[in-house]
Amino acid sequence: MAKKINRDHARKQHHPLMENEAIVSHLSELLTPSIFAQEGLFRDLGMRNRILNLSLMTAAILTLLWRNVPSVNELTRMLNREAFLWVNPTTVSQKALAERFLTFPSILFEQVFKELLPKLKQRWQDRTNRRLPDSVCFSLTKFSQIWIVDGSTLEALFRKLDSLKDIPIGKLVGKMAVVMDLATRLPVEIWVEENPSISDVKFEQNILDLVKSKTLLLLDRGFYHFLFWQKLIKRNIDFITRIKKGASVEILKRFTNSHDLRDSLINIGCDKKETAIITLRLIEIRSKNKWHSYLTSVIDPEILPPYVVANLYGKRWRIEEAFNIVKRLLGLSYLWTGSINGIKLQIWGTWLFYGILIDLGDAVAEELSLPFDDVSIEMIYRGLYHFIVAYNKGKIKDPVKYFSAPENRDLGIIKRRRKPRQKLIIALFPEVGKNRKNFFFENHLTPCF
Repeated sequence: MAKKINRDHARKQHHPLMENEAIVSHLSELLTPSIFAQEGLFRDLGMRNRILNLSLMTAAILTLLWRNVPSVNELTRMLNREAFLWVNPTTVSQKALAERFLTFPSILFEQVFKELLPKLKQRWQDRTNRRLPDSVCFSLTKFSQIWIVDGSTLEALFRKLDSLKDIPIGKLVGKMAVVMDLATRLPVEIWVEENPSISDVKFEQNILDLVKSKTLLLLDRGFYHFLFWQKLIKRNIDFITRIKKGASVEILKRFTNSHDLRDSLINIGCDKKETAIITLRLIEIRSKNKWHSYLTSVIDPEILPPYVVANLYGKRWRIEEAFNIVKRLLGLSYLWTGSINGIKLQIWGTWLFYGILIDLGDAVAEELSLPFDDVSIEMIYRGLYHFIVAYNKGKIKDPVKYFSAPENRDLGIIKRRRKPRQKLIIALFPEVGKNRKNFFFENHLTPCF
């Protein structure tokens, strides 16, 4: 019987991509101000301005990611022989570079990442030629932001550094929790814990400290904790989640009770310290022969109609897609070091490059006048090779124009539509009929926020 292979861990032999002036210029423009902004912190940490400084280490980690360099050995050869990004050829030993990956303060990368996020968000806001999803656009007229929260285990440790040859392969090494903005698809905050078995509820205080009022959270059942929900509600923070099977509820009021939809005001929980009674809305929607149930703290259907709640929660999957990109596509399943500092260094570097990819994908969506969901970030990343070939032949200078060109549709940049796009029902009582005013949401290109 053939041995099953985990797709995350199926390593392939490959050669790094060639350097490209257009990509180098784009990365330099985005990151150079953020790097220089950390000079004070660099000095405060007692770091010397030697060869392997913040500027070089940022360039090294981004080069590992975007050029798909297979090892630090290969990266050292490249650094000794050629320039990459904004770094000139530099003589350095493989041992020195490997040790720097183990010890370079991850907080510097964290600050570069957080310095870059407002710039990426501003670039997103400046683009107005592509539509947001209907449910997101509608909800942003009611809430300041819509955030998704989820955790992901860092499953396996693989060796990119020779110094780790004695560490067992496949060891669980930690867990990260990520808060992502549903509209921009950019991470808002990332927390990393060394214990891979830690429960999602351990991140609840971090969430409470971060999130402001008028925020709508999309939570999976890892945060199914009544006291946590109660704290969110007291802070004017709303949420949508799924109800657990067999949960005991008391129906207080029926807003809608039809063949395909039940919308109810309920009490859930019991009068105990661990499970306080909370008043929520329970929305049940029939799809074919199966009922799907959702809980939300937004008890007024006029603020979030039932089908908007269901549609929004379906978009919680976007954070799973983000994990898929950073772990499978950008290699976060292959951890370079065994130290928690080194792991954080890789995590911040990977999410930083993820943000740059999202920005590029959003620019392509803007150029094509398509929703961001119709653009494949994976195929943009894989298509960088073809852009570099075209650039070197003098055919194109701008990656956005290249990926938007009709003759390059075979690269798969535009996703295949699996089923016709359906209009979003925003009626409070859909069973009354489609002919009534404000039954469907009318999405325009004007900003929804």
